[in-house]
Amino acid sequence: MTKFLNKWLRKLHRWMVLPFIALLLTVLFARGTTLGDTAQRIQGALMIFMATTGAYLYLLPYWAKWKRQKAQAK
Repeated sequence: MTKFLNKWLRKLHRWMVLPFIALLLTVLFARGTTLGDTAQRIQGALMIFMATTGAYLYLLPYWAKWKRQKAQAK
């Protein structure tokens, strides 16, 4: 299960970067308009998703190392 999750979460995180950048540029250049306000609301939700998946992918090597050490100790 974790191998499946790691593979697809990594792919999803990589594919969501491009829409996130486009949305970020939209927020920057359309400030004060209805499009900018809507994009800002979407950006908040997308930012939480990107931060969560990014933190997981950042901590993944440390978690794998900890599990490996724990398995070798047994």
